[in-house]
Amino acid sequence: MDAVVLSTALTALLANIGLGGGIFEHGVVDRAWPRKPEIVQPRKGGIWRAGFWIPAHTAFDLVLLAALYLGWGNDGVRRALLLALAAHVALRLWSAFDMIPKAIAFEKAETVDEAAARDWTKRSLMRFPLALLTSLAALAAFGAACGSRLG
Repeated sequence: MDAVVLSTALTALLANIGLGGGIFEHGVVDRAWPRKPEIVQPRKGGIWRAGFWIPAHTAFDLVLLAALYLGWGNDGVRRALLLALAAHVALRLWSAFDMIPKAIAFEKAETVDEAAARDWTKRSLMRFPLALLTSLAALAAFGAACGSRLG
């Protein structure tokens, strides 16, 4: 298998693992924890979200950069991966400076204001279009890599 095809396949896979993680977090975890904050408080037996997100993002970041390097000579692959990179960087910056600090504060708090927690979950869902764009662009890069091998 060609290195560009393989690297874009891994990029698309990891992007969609992240997208799926976000869908699960919103659909299952975020629906419950504002009423019951200990669900997201590891010291109280709750889940440790960073245990998923740190490895998932790190793996995606590294594979995306490798795919960009390997696929730079293919215009379709390069454009799609640059779009994925731009959407992902926007998502990560938003998360790093807004969502993650508040999530950590909720994890450490003795008491949590349910309205503030619900507001956080609503704002967290607003990141979904960026995650979806990242995934779709990664899939487009994979398609471009496969298409260039057929022609």
